[in-house]
This record gives sequence, structure tokens and C-alpha cells, in this order.
Amino acid sequence: MTLRDKITPMNRSGISLLILMALSLACAATPVTSVPQAAPSAGSVLFQDDFSRQTTGWDRLLVSEGIMDYDAGGYRILVNSLQTNFWATPRRIFFDARIEVDAGKLAGPDENRIGIICRFNQNNYYFFIISSDGFYGAGLFKDGQAALLGQSEMQSSANINKGLAVNHLRADCAGNTLTFYVNGFQIAQVQDSTLTSGDVGILAGTFDTPGVDIVFDNFVVLQP
Repeated sequence: MTLRDKITPMNRSGISLLILMALSLACAATPVTSVPQAAPSAGSVLFQDDFSRQTTGWDRLLVSEGIMDYDAGGYRILVNSLQTNFWATPRRIFFDARIEVDAGKLAGPDENRIGIICRFNQNNYYFFIISSDGFYGAGLFKDGQAALLGQSEMQSSANINKGLAVNHLRADCAGNTLTFYVNGFQIAQVQDSTLTSGDVGILAGTFDTPGVDIVFDNFVVLQP
């Protein structure tokens, strides 16, 4: 029921990214649900979840490396392993999508990864991540390797709320254009045509310190 992709260790400056080649754990047995793309208007809600019900299809995982599960009206990801990412998806398929979520750190190191994924398909996906010490990155994970797009390493941004704080994340995957927003501010935009459709989801991970504990809420997918 779980998928594991071992990744090489990395550090902040070397997030020249072999970055997310961390251990990824997620349940992958449930079939995906295709979402009709009947020319919805911009801003139309394609999918949303406030995690108040525990039957909306997200992964539920309890292992020694960590936890992914509904928790107190949100969705919690706890990562206890080093250099490890956990990601979860609702098992749906989109082409163009605007994904938004609120993410807050409950505990653990500020040097972490918190983010959104889009166009997840056969273990390939785009990622948009921040850390609780104020850094961000956008990139592509493909064929077991990860690379930042448009930057050689994670960059700092004053628009990221640090420490035990909530950040509103938004990622627009529209055609070949990938745009990342944090708390209403655009912080990155790149062009890439590798992936055209797939699932959406959320991600949390560790660098050199375990115990990253993140809660997500108000997940929504809109037509960009």
C-alpha cells in the first residue's frame, strides 16, 4: 500500500536539487478519479476539501517514519525520518489547475519542506515548497530525480511567515506556465512542458532534523 522512493541527502545550498529525492511515502492502490474538463470558467471550483470528513480519499498512513492522516479538522503530515518527503493526493486528474491551501507548522525544525504538488502522474510531479525559516523553491520531480526550475538553490523571501505560523500557498499550473504564490505574493514563475496533467496534492519533508509536523487546511482546486 505504500510507495517509497529513496533520495540522496541534501543541504540548503545544495538544493541544487537533487532536492526531493527523499523517501516519498504514499498509498497508491486506489484508482484515480478523472475530473471532467468541460471548459469551466476561470475561478470555478473544481475540487475542495476542508478535511472535516475523513472519507474524501486522502492517504491515511501510520508508519515508523511518520504519519499522514486527517486530524482535528485538518490534514496532518508528521515526518520522523531524515531527508524524507511525505506527499498525499486526493486521487483526481486535472490539466490546468490553480491549487491553494493553508499550511501551518505544529512542531519540529524550521528547516523543513512544506508545499503543493501538481500534475502528479506515475510518480512524476511539479512541486512548490517553502520552509519555516523563509526559503522557497519550485521544481520538477521526474524519473526518481528532482531539480529546481528557474533557480539553482532555494531562495529566501520576506513574504513567508516563519516559525509556528500559517502560510497560504497557491500554485498555478496553466499550460507551460508554473506560478507560485505565498500569502498573496507571487514569488516564482517558470516555463516547463514536461508534464501536462495529473493529480494534485500536498507535501511535507525534512532536511537533517526529524520531527517536521505540519497541518494543512482549506485545500481547493480552481480553474486558473
